Amino acid sequence: MPDTDVDPATLSRAELVAALHDHLEATARLPIDPTTNRWLGEAQAAAADIADGTAPDSVVEKRAEQVRHLLENAGNPENEQARAHVTAALALARELLARGTADGA
Repeated sequence: MPDTDVDPATLSRAELVAALHDHLEATARLPIDPTTNRWLGEAQAAAADIADGTAPDSVVEKRAEQVRHLLENAGNPENEQARAHVTAALALARELLARGTADGA
């Protein structure tokens, strides 16, 4: 289970993308309403594209933006664990976007 209390600013780019995927993957095993679950599933798929840490900067940025958009529109899951994972994933996506391509691979 990924740690929901890690400060994204302390992670490398590779750790950010791996943690982003891990948090979204963790929501798949939790009871979440179907509408929110669809948004989270799309976000998880976008995060899976970059989870191995080998994607070019432009792809990481594009997928992080997609994840951010999807999570901001997913609503607030009623499940407390899911809510914590979504909050953590959103912070990770925002950190990736804030760094842009400056952090490199």
